[in-house]
Amino acid sequence: MFFERCNSHEDGRKNGLWGTLMAGGWGNEWYFGYAHAHSDLTCEDFRSRDNWWDYCRIALEFFIHNYLPFWQMTNDNALSSASSDYCFYQAGKVYAVYLKNGGTTDLDLRNSQGTYTVRWYNPRSGGGLQVGSVDTVDGGDWVNLGTPPHSVNDDWAILIGAPGSGSVNHFWLLIRPALQSAR
Repeated sequence: MFFERCNSHEDGRKNGLWGTLMAGGWGNEWYFGYAHAHSDLTCEDFRSRDNWWDYCRIALEFFIHNYLPFWQMTNDNALSSASSDYCFYQAGKVYAVYLKNGGTTDLDLRNSQGTYTVRWYNPRSGGGLQVGSVDTVDGGDWVNLGTPPHSVNDDWAILIGAPGSGSVNHFWLLIRPALQSAR
């Protein structure tokens, strides 16, 4: 049972894919094994990996579509009170929290002032940002981010942003057309 759980797409999505991105990593290399049909050594039909490629696309879309300045962000999981979560942020501007076991968390905004929007992103199916039980939070203290709009026990990414923090910059104007044409 343990081996099957650790060998799943879900485990790879939560720990490998999102763990790397939320730590500031620039990518992953995936190894799918060799002891089964369509192994890394014999695969000729990459549609067998279709669900996995979707998870990767969905994760990248979270960063791209929300204009996260990942090259200016830092990882500090201690900013979130949840255990086994990931926090990636640019102080005072934007915070991204990934709750791999669902639920809720408190975010340390003691060193940040102002009002922040709270939006939820589904890392399983993608789509737009969604409103959960909390719409905005005020900096200056630990704040509760509420619960997701549905599927409370599944993994979620939370985007906490200050007004104006999602401005388009020249980097996105250059890279976004290339990413869209790859679809």
